[in-house]
Amino acid sequence: MSTLADRRYLKMNGLGNEIVVIDLRGGRAEISPAEARAVAGQGESRFDQLMAIHDPVTAGTDARLLIYNTDGSRSGACGNGTRCVAWAMMEDAAVSRGTIRAEGTLALESEAGLLEVTRRGPLSFTVDMGPPRLRWDEIPLAEPFADTRAIELQVGPIDDPVLHTPSVVSMGNPHAIFWVEDPDAYDLARLGPMLENHPIFPERANISLAAVRSRDHIVLRVWERGAGLTRACGSAACAALVAAARKRLTGREATVTLPGGDLRIAWREEDGHVLMTGPVELEHDGVLAPALFSAAEAAAG
Repeated sequence: MSTLADRRYLKMNGLGNEIVVIDLRGGRAEISPAEARAVAGQGESRFDQLMAIHDPVTAGTDARLLIYNTDGSRSGACGNGTRCVAWAMMEDAAVSRGTIRAEGTLALESEAGLLEVTRRGPLSFTVDMGPPRLRWDEIPLAEPFADTRAIELQVGPIDDPVLHTPSVVSMGNPHAIFWVEDPDAYDLARLGPMLENHPIFPERANISLAAVRSRDHIVLRVWERGAGLTRACGSAACAALVAAARKRLTGREATVTLPGGDLRIAWREEDGHVLMTGPVELEHDGVLAPALFSAAEAAAG
């Protein structure tokens, strides 16, 4: 039987981005892709991202995060989920080990690097997402592009493409941002899977449709790699602000409006780090039923 059976979880969201937080500190091995898919398959524990809290590896950090998408694949970064983890580690009695923290900063390890999270209010946190990666081989792309502010990629006829010339950025995971007048005017549920899996993206990509409304306001819709359409994606909001600033469409700070609400994104000039500020919400806590993992165990052999 999976050791996730009868395990407590928190169901949270960041601007509607559905997050499940599970505390696995104290020796639990990593979650398998089949186990992650099993958790996502339960209605009450459905997630866009599952945030697993592990014991820290690096001295001076508070925890190590492993992040799973709905399809069981791993993600290097999830800004909305990281805010949820910070709330749990500061506020939830079981996860915080009884020490409620009304303020302060956490240092969390992820596959994308160190993430520092600072509490701004009861339900508001700022995540330092680190510097963006802008070279074609860092994102990565399958072939060289000297200028990743706009790469040669289009959907539709050559003389009348539906989408074209995206900006590409990595925020610990690959992002392609297509600049449009109205993000709602496109069938992203149809275009997203095709573009996510385009050969130009060897690790697949998050696909965003972005409209610049002013020098400090971007409207965004996101097809999330491994998860699908989402109400909010923090790393995509960061990538969109970086891409817009590089194209001189905005300044280095802007409000990014997603279907779930607003994030405030700043690309700090002194060190190149991207800061994301936004809210979290606890929906409920629950326990993972053993029956969830029967199919996963059968598939494993």
